[in-house]
Amino acid sequence: MKKFINFIVLAFLLLFSACTSYKDVPYLQNSTSLESIVQYPTLFDARIMPKDLLTITVSCSQPELAVPFNLTVPTALTVQNSLLTSQPSLQSYLVDNHGNIDFPILGTMHVGSLTKGEVENLIKDKLKIYLNEIPIVNVRLVNYKISVLGEVAKPNTFTVMNEKVNVFEALSMAGDLTIYGKRDNVKLIRENKDGIQKIVQLDLNDANIVYSPYYYLQQNDILYITPNKTRARNSDISNSTTIWLSVTGTLVSIAGLLVTILK
Repeated sequence: MKKFINFIVLAFLLLFSACTSYKDVPYLQNSTSLESIVQYPTLFDARIMPKDLLTITVSCSQPELAVPFNLTVPTALTVQNSLLTSQPSLQSYLVDNHGNIDFPILGTMHVGSLTKGEVENLIKDKLKIYLNEIPIVNVRLVNYKISVLGEVAKPNTFTVMNEKVNVFEALSMAGDLTIYGKRDNVKLIRENKDGIQKIVQLDLNDANIVYSPYYYLQQNDILYITPNKTRARNSDISNSTTIWLSVTGTLVSIAGLLVTILK
């Protein structure tokens, strides 16, 4: 009788569970067919978009001459050896909707759609007449963030310090896809410089994704991992599992009683 009950329970579990096909799980399938000689024309470099926050530092052989070009703000006072001191911090430049920033002395500058290297060269060229030398200019993108949600272990918004991240690195930061995530139907949501939203479908099973123009993520990109049918089915099961187990237990009890009576 015990074996009979165990069989009923096992059959019930198998009835409402589904196995994901193995071919739908591995990333970068058929990667051996890729041509190793194929390379990107240039290394990826993020381009500045409206609402980006930039920090810009200017240095030269005479530090006092560069002071007017470094936008700083005072910070809270700290106590060091019984003396009150204040260290200024760099203020960020907010890129407006037209791709412009207001730079000290130089005035309005258009930086939208430029890379950080192009902005650095632009500022260097404009500052030569003020400093009588080519200064050192460093531009950093402060708010380079991407979001990963859906069927991943740790959905979240992540700040990327090196201003460069590809799809698989982003998924790694989110703890990778769960077994219920559709690897061939990952949605990338991207907003262009004109504020127009675009949704692109990515297939992580296809090794050719490394050559896709969407392989590297831009700031503010969103990756959404679509759940597969198994997740949807399991979701339905979770809502009614208690009822079905109760019904199954009752039926098993009745079956056991009938077997005992009819002996």
